[in-house]
Amino acid sequence: MRGLAAAAAVLAALGSDSLTARSKGSATAPVTVYEMGDFQCPACREFAVHTMPALDREYVRTGKVRFIFINLPLTEIHPNAVIAAEAALCAARQEKFWPMHDLLYRHQPEWAPLPEPRAALVALGSRAGLDRTRLRECLTSGATRREVEQDAQRARRAGARSTPTFYIEGGLLQGAAPVAVFRQVLDSVYRVRTAPRG
Repeated sequence: MRGLAAAAAVLAALGSDSLTARSKGSATAPVTVYEMGDFQCPACREFAVHTMPALDREYVRTGKVRFIFINLPLTEIHPNAVIAAEAALCAARQEKFWPMHDLLYRHQPEWAPLPEPRAALVALGSRAGLDRTRLRECLTSGATRREVEQDAQRARRAGARSTPTFYIEGGLLQGAAPVAVFRQVLDSVYRVRTAPRG
């Protein structure tokens, strides 16, 4: 239990300014989920494409849950994960994190195997509504690299060793669990967090 309390402190230390653009849902939602993911990870893609839309509809849009994305690029097995995470954070600077997030996962089979994916990422950014010049400059300068590195360090200190890993109000859930598992966990946590006190 002490380790999970430490995980909460580590993730909270990210700072609200850094997280606002990559948060989805109300800041006052009773449940917060931190997703620690890798844009080149096939299991993360599975979650983003098949599970997240239902969770977004049922929990985020209804005000029950706030989702926050934390980068955890697994560079040993995903050589393009860091540049993709940088592109997503560059998109966040233009207030387009989630459209870029969704496109990165939807089109992962196209950009992930490329020896140099930068042009493909800029093209995706354009589709997400980003200013291409600003995105290209952000990527070229490495403006978000340090933030990606800090995310990864904090995610590891919070206990994440694989992706996706979800920190949900005191517990870790690893892997792209089916939507039914998330419903069970989120409903349970929501009931506890919103139960009348006294």
